[in-house]
Amino acid sequence: MDQRNYTSLRGFTLLGFSDHPKLEMVLSGVVTVFYLITLVGNTAIILASLVDSHLHTPMYFFLRNLSLLDLCFTTSIVPQMLVNLWGHDKTISYVGCVIQLYVYMWFGSIECLLLAVMSYDRFTAICKPLHYLVIMNPHVCLKMVITVWSISLANSVVLCTLTLNLPRCGNNLLDHFLCELPAMVKIACIDTTAVEMSVFALGIVIVLTPLILILISYGYIARAVLRMKSKAGQRKAVNTCGSHLTVVSIFYG
Repeated sequence: MDQRNYTSLRGFTLLGFSDHPKLEMVLSGVVTVFYLITLVGNTAIILASLVDSHLHTPMYFFLRNLSLLDLCFTTSIVPQMLVNLWGHDKTISYVGCVIQLYVYMWFGSIECLLLAVMSYDRFTAICKPLHYLVIMNPHVCLKMVITVWSISLANSVVLCTLTLNLPRCGNNLLDHFLCELPAMVKIACIDTTAVEMSVFALGIVIVLTPLILILISYGYIARAVLRMKSKAGQRKAVNTCGSHLTVVSIFYG
């Protein structure tokens, strides 16, 4: 075994706010409340969209996937964060850290791509309403979601593998609450410029490409709405896109 990585294979110490125990207590309470709200809210959305037959539409299919993603993403982070904040033991096993890193990066990438898919769904609904159910049939929607999750998984595997292969020379102190990629790169004991550039390039592709597609979709949507002669039709179109635009604004804001 490479001695440079031997200590890190035994696990990592997550420093977080370990120098400020009172702040840790306050933060743990806030995180717990928001985590419970996230669990309840997203679970309610998933169950409602499954039970109500009127919500068995492409839009709610993607919304259900987005809610499932939020559940998975927060659950991959928050429980370990709370353990770190509540207890005196700030360590995480090497295997646990690796799993968290891969899962965190995987779920983090999915949301960007899923928002782009949802914008295409809205574009089709408003710009091609007569062909909407034909274009966005269940088979196509499922293929879109599988593609999004697969691309995100590939991105996670590449980025995390590059990071985990960096020698750490026994350094196992992570200045974070979780095994996050920048924190892992920071403790490497060699020049990480090449890895950082690779991470930056893939990050740009995963984040900006969906944003460009979203902007293009809404450009066509805006043109279609402006051409509508009915004010009621315009309001309906705007309301249809309202929730998605809010999520996009929060994510990219």
